[in-house]
Amino acid sequence: MTSRIAASAEVDETAQIGDGSSVWNLSQIRENAVLGTNCIVGRGAYVGTGVRIGNNCKIQNDALVYEPAVLEDGVFIGPAVVLTNDQFPRAINPDGSLKSASDWEAVGVTLRQGSAVGARSVCVAPVTIGRWATVAAGAVVTKDVPDFALVAGVPARRIKWVGKAGVPLLDVGNGDWKCPHTGEMYLETDGRLRPADENQEEN
Repeated sequence: MTSRIAASAEVDETAQIGDGSSVWNLSQIRENAVLGTNCIVGRGAYVGTGVRIGNNCKIQNDALVYEPAVLEDGVFIGPAVVLTNDQFPRAINPDGSLKSASDWEAVGVTLRQGSAVGARSVCVAPVTIGRWATVAAGAVVTKDVPDFALVAGVPARRIKWVGKAGVPLLDVGNGDWKCPHTGEMYLETDGRLRPADENQEEN
């Protein structure tokens, strides 16, 4: 199986594109970026220099993934999402000279396995989006997001828990949560959530 790259896409020769991945029209993959297997990069998306993307990820149209972002396996990036990389943005230095690459330090956003970032949301680096967490469309994330959390708003706050299927969980009492889609059970402890079977394995 080979990768599929649209004729109008711009993929640097030093970038690595995994087998089965698709890079669609007008998208740009910069120097030394790594794209895993079976990924999709949508129309007009941007993947910055040295960005690391795992397997089975989807980056939708017009998303901006600035370096040094890291996406683990199975991450979803919605349309027009922005992953920032500059904590203190300025076009110029205090003396009025134009800033160059050496005048600031890039910081990245990390997205853990299975997480999803909804359309037009912004993740302000440096933040980490936890495993299987969901960022609602239009949210602005300024703090780390716990595993399995659903966050929304400006700034983003947790409003629910979600399971691996992405569906809000049902509170069945005593810190137990149930996925209405799969039936999988989760346990909440000290404001954190984990699958019940994972908890048993660790104990």
